[in-house]
Amino acid sequence: MPNVPTRRHGLKKRSKSLLKLTSAVGVISKRFSNDGRRRVKIVESMGDILNRMVNAMSQENMPTSSNPNPDALEIQRDDCPICGGLGVVRYEVPIDDPRFGKLFKCPGDHPALEDERQERFRKISNLQAYEDKTFANFETERPGLSIAENRSLLLAYDVARRFASNPDGWLLLEGTYGCGKSHLAAAVGNARLDAGDSVLFVTAPDLLDHLRSTYSASSEIDYGEMFTRIRNAPFLIIDDLGAESPSEWAQEKLFQLLNHRYSHRLPTIITTNVDLDRLDGRVRSRLLDEAIIHRAKIMAPDYRTVTQSEQQQFSSLVLYHDMHFENFDTQTNTVNGERDNLDKALRAAWDYAIKPQGWLIILGEYGTGKTHLAASIAHYRQQHGEDVLFLTTPDLLDYLRKTFNPDATVTLARRLQQLRNTHLLILDDLDTDNASSWAKEKLFQILEHRYAAAKPTVITTAKSIEDTNPRIRTRLLDKQRCSIFALTVPDYATRMNRR
Repeated sequence: MPNVPTRRHGLKKRSKSLLKLTSAVGVISKRFSNDGRRRVKIVESMGDILNRMVNAMSQENMPTSSNPNPDALEIQRDDCPICGGLGVVRYEVPIDDPRFGKLFKCPGDHPALEDERQERFRKISNLQAYEDKTFANFETERPGLSIAENRSLLLAYDVARRFASNPDGWLLLEGTYGCGKSHLAAAVGNARLDAGDSVLFVTAPDLLDHLRSTYSASSEIDYGEMFTRIRNAPFLIIDDLGAESPSEWAQEKLFQLLNHRYSHRLPTIITTNVDLDRLDGRVRSRLLDEAIIHRAKIMAPDYRTVTQSEQQQFSSLVLYHDMHFENFDTQTNTVNGERDNLDKALRAAWDYAIKPQGWLIILGEYGTGKTHLAASIAHYRQQHGEDVLFLTTPDLLDYLRKTFNPDATVTLARRLQQLRNTHLLILDDLDTDNASSWAKEKLFQILEHRYAAAKPTVITTAKSIEDTNPRIRTRLLDKQRCSIFALTVPDYATRMNRR
């Protein structure tokens, strides 16, 4: 019997169990496209596909003249004395060995079979529909997107590229529909196929549908066998986690599958468009383990639409696209004292934009230029690649209330976290006179967190500091953390109407 490499003893006689790849799994049909629209299901039964894959990769079931298999390589058992012509081997090593559960290129090296083998693996992987998704054609800079959104595409690309080169642990890709998650996941899958790995690509809803189908009397494969094969897939890509029905059964099966792969550190890619807080807490805790998870979040919107990202939709900055430092008027129809006040306000805002530290509070009557200066700061920081959220107080509270919508894809806790942690928050027209006790409390929680963490924050208000909510006022009066500038000029319309 031919010899094969093992972990400690160099060469060892090849046993059937070594090359009978019981963890191999078959292709699973893709029922949903990336934008969530339903597709026509592939009619081939899962049992047939799994059996075909096992037959194609099992040493005992290599095709013969009496057992033709069009999807298997037409090679004979003795084409390679090590792998029998499969082109890959699995090493018998302990479970804690980094090679456990993985396929490796056969040391016999038979390049004549390489193209055929890769094509066969591609059919098995369910990546044929995504064979055009590569790193070479992934766009890391898209027109119309902000610097921060394009930067998130580049960062996700870099994380995925590194994982494709060294698939140790898991890769988690987050973002809305159509942002490029599935493209990157498929690009990694295609790269691993080219490297000789066996890959399985499946959506979370399809995975559960196929498991359910094994309970049918007509199923040609039982549940245990199918679950084991999927659970032990050498390289598994689960697309659209969170799109499945949130039943107890579905949650339990997904946890069992993912927990097994997590415990054995099997290479896994997961894409999701939902907030991690909405997932099963057990799954979420594993996805947040930085020791095993390579995480990338794409902030870009759906590339198929012109829809803005969620943060852009709620931000009011787009309404002030024409307000910049260059066109802040300090001269027209102003007297000397007013001109001096406007020049100092412009200088204070410009200095803060260059080096945003602590809080900047701009006071003044309506129409004096507070919003123009705040928007100028926002545009400047955004042009330098920073995340900026520009909101009025009513818009901020609406931003929070949206999470109570049954169709919301983000929780209140997550939304609060975004507001607390966004790099620069600009709160225009702070006024809590007509706010409910709930609204006042949430607003204070956001500002208190940013105050304690010294997060750059700009606040404009027509109120005097003395008339501000008492709890907020104590923070605004901290001279070590906050700089206050008061615009004392008449409103712009009044100045323009002077004769």
